[in-house]
Amino acid sequence: MIDFKIVEKLLALLDDSQANTIEVKKGWWSTTVKVSKGPMGGVSGPVTYQVAAESHPASPVAAGGEEAVEAPPPPPPDNHIEIKSPMVGTFYSRPEPGVEPYVRPGSRITPGKTLCIIEAMKIMNPVDSEVSGVIVEVLVEDAQPIEFGQVLFRVDPNG
Repeated sequence: MIDFKIVEKLLALLDDSQANTIEVKKGWWSTTVKVSKGPMGGVSGPVTYQVAAESHPASPVAAGGEEAVEAPPPPPPDNHIEIKSPMVGTFYSRPEPGVEPYVRPGSRITPGKTLCIIEAMKIMNPVDSEVSGVIVEVLVEDAQPIEFGQVLFRVDPNG
């Protein structure tokens, strides 16, 4: 998830520079945001700013330059399965406040097991597992906004 304080800093950087675009990229370990001044902006090329995941704080970027970030954590083992969000919405790990989450790291899952709920347009949409295994990681926080295709869980099918 993007820290909006960083977005505000990016907007200030854009205003103070000759650049007309700032682009922040997102992989499985970083986030992307693109901000443009439009046709009235300066004539130089885009400013790129990579924001590392929360565990890897990013440092400020000089105008017109690209920031160097810490090396990303190693990718998950090849045998882990990523369960991604089928829609944009709000992630809920439990059926209602105050009760146990559907799953947590170490939970054994089978096809059809409800993993979470995604609220989209005031409709609660359960996300059910299509695989068997053990939850290795839950990559989002309860009540966090999520995007289509965002990785929610990593599962070890051999666990």
